[in-house]
Amino acid sequence: MQREYLEDKETLYFKFEQNKDDFIVDEIGVDFKGKGNFLILKIKKVEITTWDMIAAFAEFLGIEAQKIGYAGLKDKHATTTQYISVEAKYEKALKKFKHSNIKVVGKTYHTHSIRMGDLKGNSFTINLFEVDQIMAGQIEKRAMKIIKNGLPNYFGYQRFGRDQDSIEQAKEMISGELHISDAKVKNFLISVYQSQFFNDWLVDRVVFSRENNNGEFALLEGDIYMDVKGKLFTPKTTQEKDFKEHKVVPTGLLCGRDVFRARDKARVVERKYDDEFLYEKGYRREAIIFPENLKLDYKNNFDILTISFSLPKGSYATVFLEAIANRNYKAKKLK
Repeated sequence: MQREYLEDKETLYFKFEQNKDDFIVDEIGVDFKGKGNFLILKIKKVEITTWDMIAAFAEFLGIEAQKIGYAGLKDKHATTTQYISVEAKYEKALKKFKHSNIKVVGKTYHTHSIRMGDLKGNSFTINLFEVDQIMAGQIEKRAMKIIKNGLPNYFGYQRFGRDQDSIEQAKEMISGELHISDAKVKNFLISVYQSQFFNDWLVDRVVFSRENNNGEFALLEGDIYMDVKGKLFTPKTTQEKDFKEHKVVPTGLLCGRDVFRARDKARVVERKYDDEFLYEKGYRREAIIFPENLKLDYKNNFDILTISFSLPKGSYATVFLEAIANRNYKAKKLK
């Protein structure tokens, strides 16, 4: 299903590429203690996956990859910085670590290993090409409005495979037509299945909002909200004031067991995108997020606009660009 956005404006045809020079990602870590039994390394990696980076450290230290902590996966085709953790006893050995695609750019200490999700978010710096002065102004205006009204928190095209074939495999596996023995592949396909339901639900809510609420995300009775600390709650009334002040956001369902379902009018929509028989653990995800720290630098003579911003963890920079451009991107071609 096509990802839809809150404002259905003229399509902008700027270009961008995910490569080491034009797509920069910096992990925003948690507040490390500065002391403890674990060494925290700030890593800059270029054109290498997080998995391969972890494997390189594990091989150098002669330990299992599972003993190296990390908070999230970062793009291969980019220059990225992220944090990893190892036991502090390896600090001396790591002084001799060398790799053409990996560089240690900082260190500190912490009381425990980094766990998946131990980050606040990510900041991005992306070069947009073929942008004239008029388009640069349009991009700035649209980005500012998204920051005010919120960005639909879709899973980006990266979630669903290069040819969007992962969702079909997931459906076949869940229906029993396809047997998957590899636990990692199975878990990945389950997450793809849940993500597609979430995206389709969000399209429904966004289109409704566009048609009935002047392009601002419409809250419904029975919505489940998340506050700034990540706590879920279902109030008796819609949270218009706190939502506009970015204190709470409505959430969407990643279907599965042991997860809160919406109620009332919100549940009427949600039920259409819920597999109540799915045994795997369910979750709720922010339906709307608010990008921050927007900066724009226009290089007039080269028709290049450099856009910088930060997003909460689990959100996609390409979704922000899609909302600005009012078009969907695909993995094969970014034009």
